[in-house]
Amino acid sequence: MPAFGRTGVANLPLHGGKAPKWLFERMTKLAREICIVVVEDFGPEEMLQKMSDPYWFQAFGCALGFDWHSSGLTTTACGALKEGISEIENDLGFFIAGGKGGTSRKTPKQIEDRGHLISVDPANLVYNSKIVAKVDSAALQDGYQLYHHVFLFTKNGSWAVVQQGMNDRTKYARRYHWLGETVEDFVCEPHYGICCEKRGEALNLVATESTPAREVISQIAVENKPEKTLEELKKLRTLELPARHQIVVKDIHPDRLRKTILSTYERSPEGFEELLSLPGVGPKTIRALSLLAELIYGTAPSFSDPARFSFAHGGKDGIPFPVDRRTYDQSIQLLRKAVTRAKIEGSEKRRAINRLDDWHFSR
Repeated sequence: MPAFGRTGVANLPLHGGKAPKWLFERMTKLAREICIVVVEDFGPEEMLQKMSDPYWFQAFGCALGFDWHSSGLTTTACGALKEGISEIENDLGFFIAGGKGGTSRKTPKQIEDRGHLISVDPANLVYNSKIVAKVDSAALQDGYQLYHHVFLFTKNGSWAVVQQGMNDRTKYARRYHWLGETVEDFVCEPHYGICCEKRGEALNLVATESTPAREVISQIAVENKPEKTLEELKKLRTLELPARHQIVVKDIHPDRLRKTILSTYERSPEGFEELLSLPGVGPKTIRALSLLAELIYGTAPSFSDPARFSFAHGGKDGIPFPVDRRTYDQSIQLLRKAVTRAKIEGSEKRRAINRLDDWHFSR
């Protein structure tokens, strides 16, 4: 069920370091069993949907034993699941590519390496992975630099993404959830959910209200001769602009954008998505074209922050507090069932069950 009706934010302070080896080893075992239960009982597509649901994902990370309010929950939970099912992916029909830092850049190859195991062209999945990363780094400029990208997919080509960015200034992280089956348009309200405690002003070119701006940006890139575009950008740097534009103009250098602007003009992309997907078109190019669209052509983009999920906390480690209690109760029951079936030490199993019970009864 699409989660667009839920609103709020999630507290994800940046925490450094790694999960202790003894904990991560147990997390991989439990993550494996949870995945097996979901896939056996409901199918691999259900696992995609659950991973793309910020509430379920948060509960999943807590069930594995990770501190709920840490940014590390995202990277460690995904890492544990990836490692836990690495030897049974083909049997499950459920695959995971990518990860944190340098591993995220290996996502395309890891998808392609599984091409003989799936029934669709892996090139389509590689494109989906790349455009999702481009959207959350260039089309949505909210101050969070992506450092984690995990692409989950099934044999029949269904997919989901969990990726996370960091803001070094605020010391907070923001998590982005995507579910392929709900994406009708990569560049218009595509997210299944975005989680973050810190909300602010963002250049949000994937908002519905940014539709006119996307169209004008695409026209500028294709119809304006590069020299005209660069000349207009130089003029913008000399104008007295509103506060929000002082931030985005100061690091735009037209001469450095010359090669990208010229290449974009020559390729003549059809529409904003194709423009965004071009090599070399990143945040500064999109920001520059957005400024032209607003200040010269009168088409303003949205500056609304899209983060919309909330988690209330309590007790020692905190609990996700969902708006939809029925759905969350079902998730708790499923996770408890998985824990009960998990092939891990009895003491670890009891502790995991106790964590689930604590969340359920402490609300």
